[in-house]
Amino acid sequence: MATHHFHPTSYFNVIGTAEPCLRVADGDTVVTDTIDASGLDAKEGAAGSRPNPMTGPFFIEGAEPGDTLAVRIDRLTPSRATGWTFSPLAFTVLDPSTIVDRPASQRVVWDIDQKAGTVRLQEPPPGLEAFSPPLRPMIGCFGVAPAGGQALSTATSAQNGGNMDYRLFAPGTTAWFPVSVQGALFYLGDGHACQGDGEIVGTGIETSFEMEVTLHVLKRTIIWPRGETADDIFTIGNARPLDQALQHATTEMVRWLAEDYGLDARAASHLMGQVVRYDVGNVFNPAYTVACRIAKRWLTKK
Repeated sequence: MATHHFHPTSYFNVIGTAEPCLRVADGDTVVTDTIDASGLDAKEGAAGSRPNPMTGPFFIEGAEPGDTLAVRIDRLTPSRATGWTFSPLAFTVLDPSTIVDRPASQRVVWDIDQKAGTVRLQEPPPGLEAFSPPLRPMIGCFGVAPAGGQALSTATSAQNGGNMDYRLFAPGTTAWFPVSVQGALFYLGDGHACQGDGEIVGTGIETSFEMEVTLHVLKRTIIWPRGETADDIFTIGNARPLDQALQHATTEMVRWLAEDYGLDARAASHLMGQVVRYDVGNVFNPAYTVACRIAKRWLTKK
């Protein structure tokens, strides 16, 4: 198992079949640079174009259609001291009757203090002078090439992953993606220094990153993305309307409980009915994201 340091010179605004930027072995670690959602690099120079320019694709030796790519997120380090967000709240999270009075869109800058582990508005509005939430890096957009020769915009998400904006895609999490093409062709980018549930202003705190991930090929088949933290397992559904995303995530969790934990449909219903948790990854993008999450303390592997 090797560690590869890759410095990209070009980026993609779609996730699809393209010439690999690097070939790595199963079990290798990749350390690479990503630029922010608008294409700004570590020096705030324009290195790519929106939406969500991706670094990649990485070809993983031994990955074949029908396999699963497990991506362990080892480290996410902001590569500059500022990030940005938009305001106000997105149309999708407000009553339609209030939209007529919605203020104009505004881009604001945040300071990222890695030593203190906080983020702070450079010019806070009244009432937020002391507002300094914790620095919580996450990956907004990542995934593998979809089936059928498709190239899916990095503005959205599907079964291959993509722009899910789920805040548990953070250091310590392992994400699983269904492989549809030889080598999986893995992309990543759109790092956020902080973000609440739903990405309800259309952004997290967008900034450039150095990202470190370890890639493993699993000889098993999944339908929708999955993930695992120290405390939980979760499944992801990406669709619009929101209830369809929830249905995909729930169905994938039922599959997982059967495969790895030996629970039939009735047993899964008893368990999930009492302890399942649903998280909203985003309600801004063309496809919404819902995570179906269960604490590991309720589970025993068969």
